[in-house]
Amino acid sequence: MQAIILAAGMGKRLKELTQNNTKCMVKVNGVSLAERLLTMLDRKDLERIVIVVGYEGKKLMEYVDTLGIKTPVEFIDNPIYDKTNNIYSLSLASKELCEDDTLLFESDLIFEESILDDLIVDERDTLAIVDKYESWMDGTCMKLREDDSIEAFVPGSEFQFEESDEYYKTVNIYKFSKEFSKDYYVPFLEAYEKALGLNEYYEQVLRVITMLNKPVIRAKRLSGQKWYEIDDVQDLDIAESLFAEDDVRIAKLQERYGGYWRYPQMLDFCYLVNPYFPPKKMISEMKHSFEVLLTQYPSGMKVNALLASKVFGVHQDSIVIGNGAAELIKALMEDISGKIGVVRPTFEEYPNRYNKDDVVVYEPQNPDFSYTADDIMSYFTGKGLSYFLLINPDNPSGNFIPRGDVLRLVDWAKQEGIGIIVDESFVDFADEVDSTLLEQELLECYDRLYVMKSISKSYGVPGIRLGVLASSDTETIAKMKKQVAIWNINSFGEFFMQIFEKYRKNYVAALEKLRGERAYLQAELAKIPGVRVIPSQANYVMVELTGAMSSGELTKRLAVDYNLLVKDLYKKVGEKNYLRLAVRTREDNDKLLDALRQVLQ
Repeated sequence: MQAIILAAGMGKRLKELTQNNTKCMVKVNGVSLAERLLTMLDRKDLERIVIVVGYEGKKLMEYVDTLGIKTPVEFIDNPIYDKTNNIYSLSLASKELCEDDTLLFESDLIFEESILDDLIVDERDTLAIVDKYESWMDGTCMKLREDDSIEAFVPGSEFQFEESDEYYKTVNIYKFSKEFSKDYYVPFLEAYEKALGLNEYYEQVLRVITMLNKPVIRAKRLSGQKWYEIDDVQDLDIAESLFAEDDVRIAKLQERYGGYWRYPQMLDFCYLVNPYFPPKKMISEMKHSFEVLLTQYPSGMKVNALLASKVFGVHQDSIVIGNGAAELIKALMEDISGKIGVVRPTFEEYPNRYNKDDVVVYEPQNPDFSYTADDIMSYFTGKGLSYFLLINPDNPSGNFIPRGDVLRLVDWAKQEGIGIIVDESFVDFADEVDSTLLEQELLECYDRLYVMKSISKSYGVPGIRLGVLASSDTETIAKMKKQVAIWNINSFGEFFMQIFEKYRKNYVAALEKLRGERAYLQAELAKIPGVRVIPSQANYVMVELTGAMSSGELTKRLAVDYNLLVKDLYKKVGEKNYLRLAVRTREDNDKLLDALRQVLQ
């Protein structure tokens, strides 16, 4: 068996990284794609490795010579690499294709070695590696029959998104038997070139072959193995996090702050959204209006503040809408001054936006990090506060103060002359229904009460970035409206608020379902040895690890072995072994529970 690697392309989309280097010399975590692939192939006892070079070909050949590869390496030059596509590069190696069974690769791939091992040992002699299509993938896809024969090749120009559930993406790794190459591939390749020229792709030849009655090539489906195709700098960034050493990989994933839909099969238990809303009908309504929303300007702040006032039942001049609560947090914290009281551990976006010397901290002295309204008033009275911040339920503990007690805190703040900021991004998940302070009559009781809410978290739409701040301090609200951009939210966010009222009952039902799923997750977590559950009223659960395994090690094991991302709270809670686990659907939660049982048994 031999390997053929197509490495003639210029890799223009990698810009300066390929100005003086061929694409496969680009490094992922300090190791070039070429070195990684050739080192793997060198362990497979192949007869030879054939590399088709073109752009910066001499430099690549010299580089390969420095790698100490023991398997004989031969080079074929494509002198017109800038005028042809990879069908010509492979045609240059057609003689070699017919001389031995071949493993065929494109040079811009990074993948787990187990993919190569499984391909080699598979008794089927002619195979195309494929993976179930996901939204991050691009390029040629396939439809498969149950016996792994290929029903159809689907090039990008014929891709139908409504059929994407049926698609498998070609990984651009193949195994061709010598007979397949001689009897099918090379003859069809030559005919295809004569008919359509050299500026085509070798997969088009496979597409023609699959139209024959006899299924001479079959698909080999991946089952969770990692791979990535690197076409641009963003691909490179993702590949570096996917294939980093375990500890580095976790850090790289966590510093992304989202975008995990780009990662194959990863379940995100770190970031916090409502998994039961919006309903499918609401999503369908938004899809139906997608083209209009995409191509039309959104309304300005005045109209969107009116929409927000309708959704939350407060006056238009008492509410400002933001591009996520984060935009409003930044604007509010930059507008206020003086000492501010906070309870820790908590959501750090507020104090991080403030002068740390003016932050007065209360830390509950109990392992649940729980506290009451009386605890707050007792600790902060007489501390000279200008403002107090309450995250309710708190993050990450899930500690919840009932509405009646929050109102006592508001009265206390009013008596003390303290402004009070209440972030109720998670309050809708509490067992106590209707705990919100977003009521005009209540806001008017104290003009230094500021109520913040992240729509992204409660309503399950983090991708459209919505948040609101309400207060009867209309001067501050008006000032913040001027501080943010006139089009600070997009048309999708505006449309979501416009149609929300039709789905309010669905939202109430979703909250009830979440409460039930939270109770289930907490009960099942409590049965796992070495896990202590902290009672939560949010859409996440904080747990303490009481066994030998640290939170960092467990976080790593879950990510590396199970593709589950959780929040390690070690640094946040004073170097103690706590995790925060988002509440997801029953299916997802069971995957997390099964993984925890296996790791901690």
